[in-house]
Amino acid sequence: MACRPRAPAALTTSTAQPRKGGKIELGPDDKAAFPAAPEGFGRKRDGIERGKVETVEYDSKTVGNKRKMLVYTPPGYTADGTYPVLYLLHGIGGDETEWRRGGADVVLDNLYADQKLVPMIVVMPNGRAQPNDRAEGNVFAHAKAFETFEGDLIKDVIPFVEKSYPAKKDREGRALAGLSMGGGQSLNFGLGNPDTFAWVGGFSSAPNTRPPERLVPAPEEAKKLRLLWVSCGDKDGLINVSQRTHAYLKDKQVPHVWHVDTGGHDFNVWKNDLYLFSQRIFR
Repeated sequence: MACRPRAPAALTTSTAQPRKGGKIELGPDDKAAFPAAPEGFGRKRDGIERGKVETVEYDSKTVGNKRKMLVYTPPGYTADGTYPVLYLLHGIGGDETEWRRGGADVVLDNLYADQKLVPMIVVMPNGRAQPNDRAEGNVFAHAKAFETFEGDLIKDVIPFVEKSYPAKKDREGRALAGLSMGGGQSLNFGLGNPDTFAWVGGFSSAPNTRPPERLVPAPEEAKKLRLLWVSCGDKDGLINVSQRTHAYLKDKQVPHVWHVDTGGHDFNVWKNDLYLFSQRIFR
């Protein structure tokens, strides 16, 4: 189902560390909604203007200490402007640096060079909301911290960004998306806070994604979203998580994009997701 009308990589594996998935069974709906990104879309180009990536610290009342996140400001950024914000979340074994290590800033720079994006700030926070937020030890034992991040995001990260940057301060100016565990967080928190976010994307969402009946308890509320994006690779053992989400949204007539890419659980797929999703937000 499509959304409302308005609305090869340096890394081949990821620190997302998904649990082993089940048998992959593709149905008639499980196909690409859009053509793949062109060759070289994630390759660093010479002679173009680049965005700036900086590491910033904020006080997290939710966690009780200072935490770090990366902030990308677009080419031509000026403090006199006003920008929408995309909050971009990492996988279970990653941190605030994972998307950059996967080449997100290069993808965005190239899209700006081709004049395909609305100028936006991209915030890459750490979705592990606990005092030691490094991806150490058994990362699957950090499940509670990933749930706690909802409070950190809403109460600490967003207020900090909107105080420190010329960011738009309404739902139309906020998007939330992520990969794997971060994809589950994005669907959980985005669909759980439709008055905070108008644009939501889950890329290869992991099993932390809430069951459909909990994820979308009020389908009419979910219809408030300007774009709801669900995607996964056709060789990803976790595709069943996204398939069940799509099936429920389709049954409840909630407008959304269901995009099945070619590939597995890796940055080849996620960079393509970012390429496609980022062009369709804030318009």
